Amino acid sequence: QVQLVESGGGLVQPGGSLRLSCAASGFTLAPYSVGWFRQAPGKEREGISYISSVDDSTYYSDSVKGRFTISRDNAKNTVYLQMNSLSPEDTAIYYCAADINFVKTVASMAGDYSDMEYWGKGTLVTVSS
Repeated sequence: QVQLVESGGGLVQPGGSLRLSCAASGFTLAPYSVGWFRQAPGKEREGISYISSVDDSTYYSDSVKGRFTISRDNAKNTVYLQMNSLSPEDTAIYYCAADINFVKTVASMAGDYSDMEYWGKGTLVTVSS
């Protein structure tokens, strides 16, 4: 079965850290660019980071730059999002999505995300004391 599965979410205190995983099954993730998105209650889905399949170049939105780090382990068919210095504003469902077309992945960060080829079902991150 072809799918992406996110894991690693949970409840964390402000200032804490979490590492999210996005594991692919049924296909090889290496040729795909992968993006991370989040959607807070009552808000639009937001593209926050991507990693390119071409040269592992990365992008971060202003809201997470300097706090989040995206990486990939092709041997494990997995992309990670290390999240540090978390605040209540980071509370959201976090999704990963993959597309073999890098241009589409770039566009997804600006809101044009509906065309990404594969999506996970999300993992909930709650930042609260």
